[in-house]
Amino acid sequence: MVDSLFKGVELGHYKLGPFAIMADRVHVLLLPLVAPSRLLQSLKGFTAREANRLLGRTGEPFWRRESFGRWVRNADEFRRITAYIENNPAKAGLAARGGYAWSSANPEWGEKLRSHECERGAPGACATST
Repeated sequence: MVDSLFKGVELGHYKLGPFAIMADRVHVLLLPLVAPSRLLQSLKGFTAREANRLLGRTGEPFWRRESFGRWVRNADEFRRITAYIENNPAKAGLAARGGYAWSSANPEWGEKLRSHECERGAPGACATST
Protein backbone atom coordinates (compact mmCIF):
# COMPACT_ATOMS: atom_id res chain seq x y z
CA MET A 1 0.00 0.00 0.00
CA VAL A 2 2.81 2.44 0.83
CA ASP A 3 4.41 1.82 -2.56
CA SER A 4 1.04 2.44 -4.20
CA LEU A 5 0.65 5.78 -2.42
CA PHE A 6 4.02 6.94 -3.74
CA LYS A 7 3.25 5.52 -7.20
CA GLY A 8 0.21 7.82 -7.41
CA VAL A 9 2.59 10.75 -6.87
CA GLU A 10 4.85 9.52 -9.69
CA LEU A 11 1.82 9.18 -11.98
CA GLY A 12 0.86 12.80 -11.23
CA HIS A 13 -2.47 11.89 -9.60
CA TYR A 14 -1.82 13.83 -6.36
CA LYS A 15 0.63 15.29 -3.90
CA LEU A 16 0.94 13.04 -0.87
CA GLY A 17 0.49 14.11 2.72
CA PRO A 18 0.29 12.18 6.00
CA PHE A 19 -0.97 8.59 5.94
CA ALA A 20 -1.69 5.63 8.20
CA ILE A 21 -2.29 2.16 6.81
CA MET A 22 -4.09 -0.12 9.24
CA ALA A 23 -5.54 -3.63 8.93
CA ASP A 24 -9.10 -2.43 8.36
CA ARG A 25 -8.66 1.08 6.95
CA VAL A 26 -6.35 3.61 5.38
CA HIS A 27 -6.21 7.29 6.29
CA VAL A 28 -4.44 9.59 3.83
CA LEU A 29 -4.25 13.31 3.12
CA LEU A 30 -3.89 14.11 -0.58
CA LEU A 31 -3.83 17.15 -2.82
CA PRO A 32 -5.60 15.82 -5.94
CA LEU A 33 -4.18 16.71 -9.35
CA VAL A 34 -6.82 14.64 -11.20
CA ALA A 35 -10.52 14.10 -10.48
CA PRO A 36 -10.87 12.50 -7.02
CA SER A 37 -13.10 9.74 -8.41
CA ARG A 38 -10.41 8.78 -10.93
CA LEU A 39 -7.73 8.97 -8.26
CA LEU A 40 -9.60 6.66 -5.85
CA GLN A 41 -10.61 4.25 -8.62
CA SER A 42 -6.98 3.89 -9.68
CA LEU A 43 -5.57 3.58 -6.15
CA LYS A 44 -8.25 1.23 -4.82
CA GLY A 45 -8.30 -0.88 -8.00
CA PHE A 46 -4.56 -1.48 -8.06
CA THR A 47 -4.23 -2.17 -4.34
CA ALA A 48 -7.26 -4.49 -4.33
CA ARG A 49 -5.82 -6.57 -7.18
CA GLU A 50 -2.43 -6.81 -5.44
CA ALA A 51 -3.90 -7.63 -2.02
CA ASN A 52 -6.20 -10.29 -3.44
CA ARG A 53 -3.29 -11.77 -5.43
CA LEU A 54 -1.14 -11.95 -2.28
CA LEU A 55 -4.02 -13.45 -0.29
CA GLY A 56 -4.87 -15.97 -3.04
CA ARG A 57 -8.41 -14.59 -3.37
CA THR A 58 -10.48 -14.15 -6.51
CA GLY A 59 -13.88 -12.62 -7.04
CA GLU A 60 -14.03 -10.99 -3.60
CA PRO A 61 -14.12 -7.24 -3.09
CA PHE A 62 -11.20 -6.00 -1.02
CA TRP A 63 -12.28 -2.44 -0.17
CA ARG A 64 -15.63 -1.35 1.18
CA ARG A 65 -17.74 0.45 -1.39
CA GLU A 66 -17.81 3.70 0.54
CA SER A 67 -15.00 6.00 1.45
CA PHE A 68 -15.08 9.14 3.46
CA GLY A 69 -13.59 12.25 1.95
CA ARG A 70 -13.51 15.89 2.89
CA TRP A 71 -11.82 19.03 1.65
CA VAL A 72 -9.29 20.77 3.88
CA ARG A 73 -10.12 24.46 4.16
CA ASN A 74 -7.13 25.97 5.97
CA ALA A 75 -3.77 25.35 7.67
CA ASP A 76 -5.32 24.74 11.11
CA GLU A 77 -7.59 22.04 9.73
CA PHE A 78 -4.64 20.50 7.86
CA ARG A 79 -2.66 20.27 11.13
CA ARG A 80 -5.64 18.81 12.99
CA ILE A 81 -6.23 16.14 10.33
CA THR A 82 -2.50 15.37 10.19
CA ALA A 83 -2.45 14.78 13.96
CA TYR A 84 -5.54 12.59 13.74
CA ILE A 85 -4.06 10.46 10.94
CA GLU A 86 -0.63 10.05 12.51
CA ASN A 87 -1.97 9.36 16.01
CA ASN A 88 -4.69 6.94 14.90
CA PRO A 89 -2.54 3.74 15.06
CA ALA A 90 -1.42 4.61 18.63
CA LYS A 91 -5.00 5.42 19.63
CA ALA A 92 -6.05 2.01 18.25
CA GLY A 93 -3.36 0.37 20.43
CA LEU A 94 -1.23 -0.80 17.50
CA ALA A 95 1.99 0.98 18.49
CA ALA A 96 3.51 3.77 20.51
CA ARG A 97 3.06 7.26 19.05
CA GLY A 98 5.25 7.56 15.94
CA GLY A 99 6.37 3.95 16.20
CA TYR A 100 3.89 2.43 13.78
CA ALA A 101 5.68 1.06 10.71
CA TRP A 102 2.91 1.89 8.22
CA SER A 103 2.38 5.55 9.05
CA SER A 104 3.95 8.79 7.89
CA ALA A 105 4.71 9.46 11.58
CA ASN A 106 7.35 6.72 11.37
CA PRO A 107 10.78 8.25 10.63
CA GLU A 108 11.38 5.57 7.98
CA TRP A 109 8.94 7.37 5.67
CA GLY A 110 9.74 10.94 6.79
CA GLU A 111 12.37 11.82 4.22
CA LYS A 112 10.52 10.28 1.31
CA LEU A 113 7.23 11.87 2.31
CA ARG A 114 8.71 15.36 2.72
CA SER A 115 9.89 15.25 -0.89
CA HIS A 116 6.36 14.40 -2.14
CA GLU A 117 3.89 15.81 0.38
CA CYS A 118 0.93 18.15 0.06
CA GLU A 119 1.69 21.73 0.87
CA ARG A 120 0.97 22.29 4.55
CA GLY A 121 -2.50 23.72 4.81
CA ALA A 122 -3.02 23.90 1.07
CA PRO A 123 -6.60 24.84 0.22
CA GLY A 124 -8.10 21.99 -1.75
CA ALA A 125 -6.12 19.26 0.01
CA CYS A 126 -8.29 16.25 0.51
CA ALA A 127 -8.42 13.94 3.51
CA THR A 128 -9.74 10.50 2.68
CA SER A 129 -10.32 7.34 4.63
CA THR A 130 -11.22 3.96 3.17
